[in-house]
Amino acid sequence: MEAYRNTIVFGCVATYMVLCIIIGLWAMRKTKNAHDFFMAGRNLGVLVTGIAVFSSTLSGFGFVGGPALIYKMGISSVWMVICAAIGFCLTFYLLGKRIWLFAAMRESVSLPDVVATRYKSELSRFLMALAILLGVMAYLGSQIKAMAHVLQDIMSRGSFWQDISLEWCVVISSAVLVFYCVTGGIIASVYTDLFQGLIMIVAALMVFFYAYQSMPAGGGFTEISQAIAADDAEAIHPWGTLGMLGCLSWYFLFALGGVGQPHIVTKMMMNKKIQDVRFIMPVSVIGFGLSALLWISIGLAMRALVLKGLHPELSAADAAAPQFLQSHTPAILAGIVFAALFAAIMSTADGFLNVGAAAVVHDIPRALRGKSLKHELFWARITTVLLAAAAALFSLYSPDDMIAMLGAFGWGIFAAAIVPVVAIGLNWKRGTALAANVAITVSLLINFTGMFLRKMDISIPYKIHEGALALVASICIYFSISLLSKPPVLDREVEAVMDV
Repeated sequence: MEAYRNTIVFGCVATYMVLCIIIGLWAMRKTKNAHDFFMAGRNLGVLVTGIAVFSSTLSGFGFVGGPALIYKMGISSVWMVICAAIGFCLTFYLLGKRIWLFAAMRESVSLPDVVATRYKSELSRFLMALAILLGVMAYLGSQIKAMAHVLQDIMSRGSFWQDISLEWCVVISSAVLVFYCVTGGIIASVYTDLFQGLIMIVAALMVFFYAYQSMPAGGGFTEISQAIAADDAEAIHPWGTLGMLGCLSWYFLFALGGVGQPHIVTKMMMNKKIQDVRFIMPVSVIGFGLSALLWISIGLAMRALVLKGLHPELSAADAAAPQFLQSHTPAILAGIVFAALFAAIMSTADGFLNVGAAAVVHDIPRALRGKSLKHELFWARITTVLLAAAAALFSLYSPDDMIAMLGAFGWGIFAAAIVPVVAIGLNWKRGTALAANVAITVSLLINFTGMFLRKMDISIPYKIHEGALALVASICIYFSISLLSKPPVLDREVEAVMDV
């Protein structure tokens, strides 16, 4: 079977992509209008919503960028998994019921719709849509880059495509993603997420076992930890190579910032019954925790294998996952897990394409001219294609070499803009439109300034992530301006929902 490894791996990935296309064609029959395209008719069950929530989080950022982050920065990155799980719990606690009620109140199809309802401000709608669109470019770019890296590793090992470029891999992998997103919208997205989430859980458990068995002496993760500690004691320390403040900034960003991820929050607007929220959370948290085993085990095992001379030095940290699968797992498992890697990537990318298209077609036109575009479904599909193309270009020419860093940049944009305005704003009546608008604006300025400084090789003191700084600043600004301003006059139905 090992003699046909490349064929088996490619066959598994190709089969997975064909199934995604089939789901897209099936979903197209159910997508009759823009509300179906963006909200799935608000008719999703517990299992579909729960798995879609966690699978859209464990993205190329997690399954490709995560192992790379652990390989490069050490064990401190493991704690981000726990922080992200805390973020899930906070999201459901702060927004689970309330975001559903706000969406039902005005038949909202997007997060900016909810923001406009809460603050009675079209400027707030516009700024939120702009923040989402900018974050989509960065985060979606990281997903496309991850897909391309994985596909290039697979195809370059075959006899026909040994010299295939990263650019062509971007085109091929993006084409499948765009097809099912264009045809089936969010319906295709959530049902492929269901399929993708189940693949991820199975693959993660199997890879964890093989990572544990990867050391020749059979010492498992104890031997792995000893190998890493002998080379760099800091890498095995809870703060890793980032130091205490740097690590804490990442933990804070992933825990509290998890409440501000639009691809997660909007899915809570789509479930059939408000009572389902209590069941969706445990499904999401358990699924996320099991799938994250792949993130942790590959990163640690690959670093130990390189240090012990059992694997060549990696040309880039992002190669950790693909090369471990190709070199240290059986062919059939490698094929399944490579399909899971694509599943992880696409399950997030499709959600971002959907929220990005909603921002362009629905939210920004409504903010600027009082109404969305005519033939909204048609333009949503066109915009999906254009967004994917723009994100692909951004991924190829972005300043960040690591997929995880590009993903963290997008995560930071979302977190700093959405946490105060939505997570706090829907739970605190005192929040004002002015506070929301200034908080979003400042958060964008800090995030993009930080990215510019990284491009110029200028680091923030103590390796603090700019997304964490932006999040702290936006929360402080939101509270300060709200308390210094005249209390807002809320619509009666808005006030009633906030009293629930």
